[in-house]
Amino acid sequence: MKKLLSLLVVSAMVVSLCACGSNQSTQEPAETAETTEATETTEGTTEATGVMPAIAKEDIKVGVIHITDPAEGSGYTYTHDLGIQGMQKNIGLDDSQIVRKNNVNDSDATAIENAIRECIEEGCNIIFATSWGFMDTCEALAEEFPEVIFSHGTGYKSNGVNFNNYFGRIYQARYLAGIAAGLKTESNKLGYVAAMGQDNSEVTGGINAFAMGAYSVNPDCEVYVKVTNSWFDPEGETQAAQALVDLGCDVIAQHCDTPNPQTVAEQNGVWGVGYNSDMSKDAPDAVLTSVMWDWSVYYTYAVQSVIDGTWSGENYFGGMADGLVDIAALSDLCAEGTQEAVDAARDQIINEGFNVFDGVIETNDGSTVGAEGATLSDAEITGSMNWYFKNVVVK
Repeated sequence: MKKLLSLLVVSAMVVSLCACGSNQSTQEPAETAETTEATETTEGTTEATGVMPAIAKEDIKVGVIHITDPAEGSGYTYTHDLGIQGMQKNIGLDDSQIVRKNNVNDSDATAIENAIRECIEEGCNIIFATSWGFMDTCEALAEEFPEVIFSHGTGYKSNGVNFNNYFGRIYQARYLAGIAAGLKTESNKLGYVAAMGQDNSEVTGGINAFAMGAYSVNPDCEVYVKVTNSWFDPEGETQAAQALVDLGCDVIAQHCDTPNPQTVAEQNGVWGVGYNSDMSKDAPDAVLTSVMWDWSVYYTYAVQSVIDGTWSGENYFGGMADGLVDIAALSDLCAEGTQEAVDAARDQIINEGFNVFDGVIETNDGSTVGAEGATLSDAEITGSMNWYFKNVVVK
């Protein structure tokens, strides 16, 4: 998001953590003389050395810059903070080793810089900046403070040393959620509340994957998109969801921060697909499933690599196989056969090399992208997906 991704853009995003994960990147780390290499010890074995020196666990201090407040109990920031809590438990850090800066407006450069500088002044040696709008400030401060690691969520910039980006293949989980929605709809109209428009690849990639999943089980359905032009806009998200219901959409999906689209669905007697965390707690009579992140997977991996001295500055882009993304358990509201269809698609993604955006793909303007026998690259999915799948309708 923004926020809205090798992990990487981009997504995971927030679902217990392991201290390992995919290390593929959407862009190669900058080639410098400090790139990760193996060194031989006096015992004749080899150990990895990163571009940054190791920091003892007791000396680690983690800063986190949040766009809203985790206390909201649902949505984007809440899920990222669950990831931070999971990392803290997995590694065994004290509360004093975590510094949170909440409600930092990601369009206010001064507020962003102040929050990050406060983290540095408080002794943070690795800072996670979770929103898209924090990227440029991280880039500038990474140059000013080369001894501090800046890890930015959902963006695309990095320096291959002390500044990287992280996101994930959230489109894999979106595809599964689309299957659940496509099998449930009775009107063949699926609604999607989108934070950003077609020019934002993070959001567009999720819409396309959702639409393709729905199409795979129900070729007659269409996905209607309403854009709020904001990552966090409770009122706008409510209005967009209601407008989609008024158009006849009977399943409401979302790429936005609050659970409001799900509560709108419940209030109108239709169904929904949540995002970030399991939103069945917010709308138990509507939510079929939720597209979810387990950010603890990345946060554990990143902090442990700093402790081990293996931090390499690479970008991170994990997926379902890493445990970074998935969907919540299907509710009893789902149509018969949904679990079997979802399980089959998940197996294809994890074990059979299905990448969602495979082969020739038809768009809603009559053109095509992709090629027979090929799949779109991570860079294309996260950086240049500015088209919609053929069953997407923008309202």
